[in-house]
Amino acid sequence: MDTNTIILSCVAGYMLLCLVIGLWAMKRTKNTHDFFMASRNLGVIVTGVALFSSIMSGFGFVGGPGLIYRMGASSIWILVTTPIGWALAFFLVAKRIRLLAEQRNAMSLPDIAAARYESRTVRALVAIAVLCGVIAYLATQIKAMAFVLQDIFAKNGIWGHESVVFCVAISCAVLVFYCVTGGIIASVYTDLFQGLMMMVVAVFIFFTAIGHVDRGIGGMMQLIHTDNAESASTWGTLGMLGCLSWFLLFTLGVVGQPHVVTKMMMTRRVEDARASLPITLIGYTITAMLWISIGLLMRALVLNGDHESLLRADDAAAQFLQNYAHPVLAGLAFAGLFAAIMSTADGFLNIGAAAIVHDLPKAFTGRGITRELFWARIATVGLAVLAALFALQSPIKLIGQLGAFGWGVFASALVPVIGLGLNWRSATKRAATVAIASSLVINAGIVIYQMTGGAIPYGVAGGVIALLVSTILFISISILSKPDPLAADVEAIMEL
Repeated sequence: MDTNTIILSCVAGYMLLCLVIGLWAMKRTKNTHDFFMASRNLGVIVTGVALFSSIMSGFGFVGGPGLIYRMGASSIWILVTTPIGWALAFFLVAKRIRLLAEQRNAMSLPDIAAARYESRTVRALVAIAVLCGVIAYLATQIKAMAFVLQDIFAKNGIWGHESVVFCVAISCAVLVFYCVTGGIIASVYTDLFQGLMMMVVAVFIFFTAIGHVDRGIGGMMQLIHTDNAESASTWGTLGMLGCLSWFLLFTLGVVGQPHVVTKMMMTRRVEDARASLPITLIGYTITAMLWISIGLLMRALVLNGDHESLLRADDAAAQFLQNYAHPVLAGLAFAGLFAAIMSTADGFLNIGAAAIVHDLPKAFTGRGITRELFWARIATVGLAVLAALFALQSPIKLIGQLGAFGWGVFASALVPVIGLGLNWRSATKRAATVAIASSLVINAGIVIYQMTGGAIPYGVAGGVIALLVSTILFISISILSKPDPLAADVEAIMEL
């Protein structure tokens, strides 16, 4: 078989596997606790792999090489700082959030916020912030999947590859079936499958990539430096302030990522967090080699005249796999890529559906709704459609930048409220309310500004502006306000 046939066979085989996983998970999903929390029964390895897999998905495997191809060394700041964020997140919230989840039978991050602040308003605002971030980040996954499908379809002459809309529709259809049937159970076990596979594939791809240019990474950087010295510099084309804004956003931001911290609520035992962290860090570091090596190689090959210029920077990963990797390796990498996208998208749809059917009704009426599992599945479909529309209409074109925007929406709203709030007894519900509301207003303003053709000076990430404002307001208002009384169980957990 030729390369394209092998790749198409691997992708088709993976799609079939998704259907099987979804149907298997559906049999294990009896209630909303199973659908949203996997019955809090995840082991150390499953949790550790699922955590890094939820970030190194379409954002990392498609958007990452695209950022390297377009901006040079700039996005390496994301890779360097995110592991610091992992350690910080585990230290600040892993134990407390797991204990609160068990004590209050929590099924979502807004449940945790409601327990900490005893406030329906805070619950509602956290749910709204989660929904806003889910739309942006889920759009990243859908767009990544559509771009890769489009490239595969084009190589095989399959009808529909000319239209991004068609590929987005196919991506959504597969995602919806997978997510509606399996819930979070399907997501975490697909995370385990793709995470372990991509760790192995990443090593082979790294050595394959560096073998295509004399002197490996050094040779690639020399070619890039000759063409554009700024790209090969410490800050890349984004510049110092832009890179430092990413440094801040991705160091602190892990604490505010609901698709990360909610998985910390699903562990079988509280002490499992300590053992899961090394697995997460090792897996993230190994798979990050994909991000760097593919992006650098494709930029170097184009500059050397060995490959035509890419029409889209985000095509770097697909072009490398189809033209320069061994067919079997390419097929496995594509299958792993789709697994990453599917499982991460499932996680986002899951927390978004929880916000709609579990948290917002409780925030506004004080009680849940009947047939919650049924409505969770309906909400999943609606969220997928909204995210697909945002993916097509977003003013942010690069997948990596779109992912960074979604990350920033989560971080600016939730880092102070969750990261600081679970560690600082004097944090108040008034401060939490103002912090989340301000972050939502600022991020909405940034989107409107960019849609009208505006750009933030010096490449500074908009999420950092929102994060700094919300954090300053949170701390200032808490200091100036009278501390709220805490429930005895919450106070005991915070004193640990």
